[in-house]
Amino acid sequence: MSSAAADHPSEYWEGTIATGIDPTSWAYAEDYTGADEVVTGARESAAESGIAPIGAGAAAALSLLAACAGAKAVVEIGTGTGVSGLALLRGMRADGTLTTVDLDAENQRLARKTFLDAGIASNRFRLIAGAGLDVVTRLTDGHYDLVFCDADRRENTAYLHEALRLLRPGGLVVFAGVLSNGRLADPARRDADTMALRDLIRAVREDDDLVSALLPTSDGLLTAAKRLK
Repeated sequence: MSSAAADHPSEYWEGTIATGIDPTSWAYAEDYTGADEVVTGARESAAESGIAPIGAGAAAALSLLAACAGAKAVVEIGTGTGVSGLALLRGMRADGTLTTVDLDAENQRLARKTFLDAGIASNRFRLIAGAGLDVVTRLTDGHYDLVFCDADRRENTAYLHEALRLLRPGGLVVFAGVLSNGRLADPARRDADTMALRDLIRAVREDDDLVSALLPTSDGLLTAAKRLK
């Protein structure tokens, strides 16, 4: 997003909607990859648990990003029931490993079932129960190809700091849900979560070591690549 767009978000989004993709085409694009029984089951489990997983379009984008990065080592903060983790695993290299972190052990039990039901070998993922920041601070510097964050929005800037430490040059950091159901673009919204998202976007945009884009798929994916030097 440009600096001008950030200063006047309502004008920016009104212009985009007025000239952008029509709703029917948007819905078609969001459901482009469809969903198999495993993903459908994981989404049903999420609904029963009161969890909002990423949308189908965002899941497809995650698979693509993991594939483009040739990802072998990926960190996910916010496991949920495995919808996003499975998308990452399906895009990663066949010998890749996903490290996924969540506070809720029951979420991780459901995610494990999702991965195994999808035919993912158990040695391709490790589930760590704990607070995201407590766990990622113990992971190895420069070892990871992609870091995906879908957890406490008020900790996103701290996740960004840790992600930049964890990523190899050329690696990707991705944040889910940044459009926040229209709240981000509404200047009247000043709640803590929305302000934290604006702080995150500003930090990413102003970092000269990052190449970034805010992808408007599902509820928004803020994606940034760590520049090669």
